[in-house]
Amino acid sequence: MVSTDDDEIAEISNNYGAKVPFLRSSETSNDYATTYQVLEEVLLEYQKNGMTFDYICCIYPCAPFVNGEKLKLAFDTMLGGDFDSLFPTVGFGFPIQRALRLSNQKISFFSPEYALTRSQDLEKSYHDAGQFYWAKVSSLLEQKSLITNNTGSIVFSELEVQDIDIETDWTLAELKYKMFCK
Repeated sequence: MVSTDDDEIAEISNNYGAKVPFLRSSETSNDYATTYQVLEEVLLEYQKNGMTFDYICCIYPCAPFVNGEKLKLAFDTMLGGDFDSLFPTVGFGFPIQRALRLSNQKISFFSPEYALTRSQDLEKSYHDAGQFYWAKVSSLLEQKSLITNNTGSIVFSELEVQDIDIETDWTLAELKYKMFCK
């Protein structure tokens, strides 16, 4: 099922076998709509037509390296860990505790207490890989959020993920794809 407000995207989606049973509302089609709001709208529209689901998976269209194997691994991990939701994460390439702020060409540490700590001694941190989300529908609608105090994760390497927001991201995705094809 493709959620869109664009007639051209809907037509292309239908031509490739996806279902577009309705177009998104203006409330969930703007730059400030959250993923939760889109999923809630989709689920409520299906409920109006008598269709309910136990689980939902949201796959971002700007995540080129998602495949069935990763989706199955994530779903099995969510069920096995009895999580409300689960999504892939990727480690930051450098410890966030040593992050710098730049103001008027001058730098300072966000966390000065780590200024002299060796980077390899700092705790690893992760961020959302921006690929897909699995969730139990009941938990999603009850908590009105994809991230709860019972959200799980599977960790992918930086080579396996590429969120595409800007042209540089596209170039990196092409390089990674070429590397995979070797």
